[in-house]
This record gives sequence, structure tokens and C-alpha cells, in this order.
Amino acid sequence: MSAPWATWDHIVKIDPDKTLVEGETFEDVCATGTDALEIGGTTGMTEEKMARVVEATTAYDVPVYIEPSNVGAVVHREGLDGYFVPIVLNAGDVFWVTGAHKEWARLDSEIDWMATFPEAYLVLNPDSSVANYTEADCDIDADEVAAYAEVAERMFGQRIVYVEYSGTFGDPEMVQAATDAVEETSVFYGGGIHDYESAHQMGRHADTIVVGDLVHDEGVDAVAETVEGVADANSEPIEGA
Repeated sequence: MSAPWATWDHIVKIDPDKTLVEGETFEDVCATGTDALEIGGTTGMTEEKMARVVEATTAYDVPVYIEPSNVGAVVHREGLDGYFVPIVLNAGDVFWVTGAHKEWARLDSEIDWMATFPEAYLVLNPDSSVANYTEADCDIDADEVAAYAEVAERMFGQRIVYVEYSGTFGDPEMVQAATDAVEETSVFYGGGIHDYESAHQMGRHADTIVVGDLVHDEGVDAVAETVEGVADANSEPIEGA
């Protein structure tokens, strides 16, 4: 059975602790051409905020997944497609490797395991909230990124490796290192995608790009540009092929 994300080029990540651009709606976000919505954020997450966004987005014909940062922000609603659960491989605090996950399993008797998918995160922007929150070791090179990705796929059976630069445009070499290290696992990339060119550039190195702050800061027209950019990147022939 193929993964739900196997054909996705683009994801919009919506932070329930932030607002959309004035005058824009979740229907507008879903109409950008994105392949899926991921609902989650690092700080300020509550069940009430999460439920509001989930209920608003599941009304449209775009897959909706929660990315929970804590058990208190998890909701179960009809129309929700599932859960993407971060496992931060380079976290300094092991709570973000297994601890938070253990607490979710302990406290939530309604988990749909068939719709729950772990994401093997590599957090690489030391100035980001998520790096601070997880005490991530961001001082790693491309060889180490490749090794982490290989461990994720080969040892832990992870089907997603998520290279996260959160708030800044990352190093394509690092993303490519992760892509080259895996065979069947998909590589997601998030961080600093803000226009056609940035989406096109990183779309040549990752299987799927994730756009987050852009939808809150610039709005749906800017998001639509990134959809076009990554689609064009994925339709181009691979160099050397």
C-alpha cells in the first residue's frame, strides 16, 4: 500500500497560534493547489486552537493531518486524515525522541495507529524555536545528515525524513545528502520557502516541500507561486539521467 504522501509535491503547514492574512480564508488556502495541509506549531498549541483549524479545513477536498507538538493539542475529528508525529533525531532532549510519544500513547486511548505516521526530523536552524525547544544539535555536516537519514530508514523503518530549517532557507547540499541516503523513504523539506524560485530550487532536492510562515505572512497568492515552483522542479529531467 503506497504512502498517502507518495505523490505530494507541496504541503502547507498552518500554525493554529497564528492568523491568516486579513480577508483570506481556509478555503482560499485549499485552493492554492497544495497537496495537503499539516496543522501544528511549536509553541502556544492548545486543543481549542487545534480544533478550530481542523474543523475549518476538513470541510474542503484537501487531505488534513495534525502534527502534534504535545498531547494536549491532539484532537480527533471526523474528516481528519491522520497524524504526522515528529521524532527529532538530533534532539539533545530525548523527550522529543521518545518521551512525548510515550505520553501521547499513555494518555490518549483514541489514537488511530493506522493513520499515524512518524516523521524523522533533522532540525538544522540553531536560531529556530524548535531547535531551542528540543535542544537540537544543529552543528552537523552533510555526511552526518546522510547517516541520520540512513539510520531513520534502515534501522527505524521511518518512511519520512523531514529536513527542517524553520524560518530560514537551508543548504540544498544537506537536503540532497538526505535524499541520496535513502531509497524508499520520502524527504520533506521545510524552511524559508517564500517564492517561486526558492520552491523551485529546493524542489529539485526534496520529494516534498513544506510552506509554513508564508501563508500567515504573505498569503495565498505567494503560496500558489511556491506550488508552481515545486511542480515545475519535479517535472524537469533529473541531471545526469
